[in-house]
Amino acid sequence: MNTCSIQKTGAGRTLTAVIAGILIFGFLFFITIPLAALFTRVTPADFVTAIMSPAALDALWLSAVTASISTVIVVILGTPLAYVNARVAYRGRNIVDTLTDLPIVLPPTVAGLALLIAFGRNGLVGQSLGIFGIYLPFTTLAVIISQIFVSSPFYIRQARSSFEAVDRDYESASRTLGEGPAGTFFRITLPIAASALLSGIIMTFARALGEFGATLMFAGNFQGTTQTMPLAIYTTMQSDMNVAVALAIVLVVFSFSVILTVKYISGRGES
Repeated sequence: MNTCSIQKTGAGRTLTAVIAGILIFGFLFFITIPLAALFTRVTPADFVTAIMSPAALDALWLSAVTASISTVIVVILGTPLAYVNARVAYRGRNIVDTLTDLPIVLPPTVAGLALLIAFGRNGLVGQSLGIFGIYLPFTTLAVIISQIFVSSPFYIRQARSSFEAVDRDYESASRTLGEGPAGTFFRITLPIAASALLSGIIMTFARALGEFGATLMFAGNFQGTTQTMPLAIYTTMQSDMNVAVALAIVLVVFSFSVILTVKYISGRGES
């Protein structure tokens, strides 16, 4: 290769590096500036005052409780489904997988409207529940149902992938040594898939905590009953911007911590 070719190659690499650097910087600038603006909007003293307000405390408590309950229910109900879909080839499995994943791409307002039409007082299921005096819309239970609906795919997808990644030779060895299906699952499969499952649980909790559209449509926006942090941010923007910003900062910090934790767990699981 002559000197001219080497110079052209070097210049091309330099140009590529410069363009890549500009694109990366531009994207990071676009992402970080709005987030940084939140932290410059209130002083530490204003943040503490705002986060201790009744609206903020009610929203924080309700969000933490409902998201925790939703996550537990998703794990209990979603783990068997994920394991069956990972291990059993049955007719219609692709349809089940598609329906399970659908809430990820479904607009939250559509999800909320569907829940309202299904479980409302005159809904498909709500009419039958009303006979027993059970009315779900605009209650705390409606918040939990909305969170389960939108967040369950995040756990089920992750759990299904983690179960598929478990080497079946370990399970076969366990069965050969006389362990039953349940014992093999709890002693072999579950421990091996534990780190990936934990990542799914964390992401599910985070998605439930940040749910807005479906909750607003199906559960309403009542302080202390259905007003979660995203709804409180939406409401307090019109009356007390400091409270809205304080809650937003809490969610930003939590979201960043969730992603960082999941990356750490995933990296540890792969090492």
